[in-house]
Amino acid sequence: MGTLAAFIINSVLLGVGLAMDAFSVSMANGLNASRTSPGERSSKGYLLAIPLTFAFFQFLMPMIGWFCVHAIEEAFTAFQKAIPWIALALLTFIGGKMLIEGLRGGDAPEAAAALSPGVLMMQGVATSIDALSVGFTIAEYRAAQAFAASLIIAGVTFVICVAGLRIGQRFGTRLAGKASILGGMILIAIGIEIFVKGMLGG
Repeated sequence: MGTLAAFIINSVLLGVGLAMDAFSVSMANGLNASRTSPGERSSKGYLLAIPLTFAFFQFLMPMIGWFCVHAIEEAFTAFQKAIPWIALALLTFIGGKMLIEGLRGGDAPEAAAALSPGVLMMQGVATSIDALSVGFTIAEYRAAQAFAASLIIAGVTFVICVAGLRIGQRFGTRLAGKASILGGMILIAIGIEIFVKGMLGG
């Protein structure tokens, strides 16, 4: 029982650490979502699609990493060097679009449309790609254990992202037209933070 408890605690803590970038991006999305009417937010599935997307990728990436460690370790080690660059490029691109739109003073429907399924998928990849490295952390796990750990990480990510989304919506209502600008700046800052950590090996 002690081993099981340690496994769960370690997986939860790992999930919390990995979910911080997704939490920040969820807040940025919440800022943008706050500019639409309640009906529009509901029809676009903001309160569910965003955390579900991030949770899915936080589940998928550790599993891919685990598989790569066991199947193609040399190629995976080489690919790791590109992870900070990919995250920086994706988040800077998405954040830059939000920032430009906010500076142009786009109206609420246009801002809401910016979070298309494609953009949300890009955010999911950008905020979870560093979780590929978790494959090394859980390399000693059997397949079932790796699957369970990834599920726990996904569950933690979902809860944290729901909280981030709601926080962003609440503050976004107060920020009104500045929400898109702030959201874009947050995404760019996260991209830079991931890049710097990756380059410094942190």
